[in-house]
Amino acid sequence: MAYSEFFADRIRQVLDQRSVSYEEKKMMGGLCFMVDDKMCVGIVKDDLMVRLHPEEDEHNIQLPGARPMDFTGRPMKGYLFIDNEGTDTEKQLASWIDKALAFNPLAKSSKKKKKN
Repeated sequence: MAYSEFFADRIRQVLDQRSVSYEEKKMMGGLCFMVDDKMCVGIVKDDLMVRLHPEEDEHNIQLPGARPMDFTGRPMKGYLFIDNEGTDTEKQLASWIDKALAFNPLAKSSKKKKKN
């Protein structure tokens, strides 16, 4: 199932409003928004994927629409899926994106370093 282009536009608007430089990459059957070469937010099917501080998982999982990101049968620490209950309004969507942007400087880059 492809991701919603309308949802992608909503994410772009929030990132643009915050003057964030980002790169879009198609991955995991969806679309990922990379900030500083790090996965920040994305769309998988109809859900928002957010990369947040792993120490805040217990708190964030209690918020409306949030559930662990689980591709392999084991939840990934620091990553959540947020369904439309948690992203229905622009304020909700912006709040999740802001949380992901706040963690982004602390996140490790997955970009491979070139060998000399």
